[in-house]
Amino acid sequence: MTDPASPRAAEPLAYRDADFLNSDDARPIRILAEYLKPHTVFRREGIAGTIVFFGSARLTEDGPLGHYYADARELARLVTTWSRGLPHGSTHPIVCTGGGGGIMEAANRGAAEAGGRTIGLNIELPHEQRPNPYLTRELTFDFRYFFMRKLWFAHLARALAVFPGGFGTLDELMEILTLMQTRKIARKLPIVLYGSSYWNEVVNLDALVRHGMIDQADLDLFQFADDPALAFDILRTRLAEDPAPGSPDFWEPGTRPSGE
Repeated sequence: MTDPASPRAAEPLAYRDADFLNSDDARPIRILAEYLKPHTVFRREGIAGTIVFFGSARLTEDGPLGHYYADARELARLVTTWSRGLPHGSTHPIVCTGGGGGIMEAANRGAAEAGGRTIGLNIELPHEQRPNPYLTRELTFDFRYFFMRKLWFAHLARALAVFPGGFGTLDELMEILTLMQTRKIARKLPIVLYGSSYWNEVVNLDALVRHGMIDQADLDLFQFADDPALAFDILRTRLAEDPAPGSPDFWEPGTRPSGE
């Protein structure tokens, strides 16, 4: 029988207590960790800007919409080759995706084929989401929380290429458009909606204007493209107009641009 007067074993240190760290009470700690770890790695690796690719994980290279896979791969190759050729001291934005298959794999693959590093912001899901083999190992992250993952998509983004996708792609696209419309993202952020026939069928943006839900000027937040060369030209031209890094937090003290 245990002597009630005997000394009890000390509780483990909180930051070593796995049960506590996975509890509801420690959720704020987990959320903060999903901000701080990428922040630390990106600063260490000198990542100050990204070109983000959104699109479906379900699109395959040999599937019925396989041309979108090929086009995402080519566009990522083009922007990576261009970025790697920028002069010393430039931001050199790199390709960033959700780290999974389909369009994400295609973009990471094209960037890797151009000799560039490439980011994967993966997330724990019951299906579809597996890290693809073209990611740069030290720039691959697993997220538990969608909103922290989306923060990192936006935080360093200097441009977006949005390929056909489903709920997840629509969610990511609309969040970025909302941040730009409301000036929560104040910097210039070129957005290419790739595959005009797909997007015009899936989202009736003109109807939003007609019903007064958005302004006509809001349609200027993005452009359509149907081939990699045109998409690349749009992104390159707009990026050349705004050489600042994507995230104000990565500027040195005293050099933070106005309006951020």
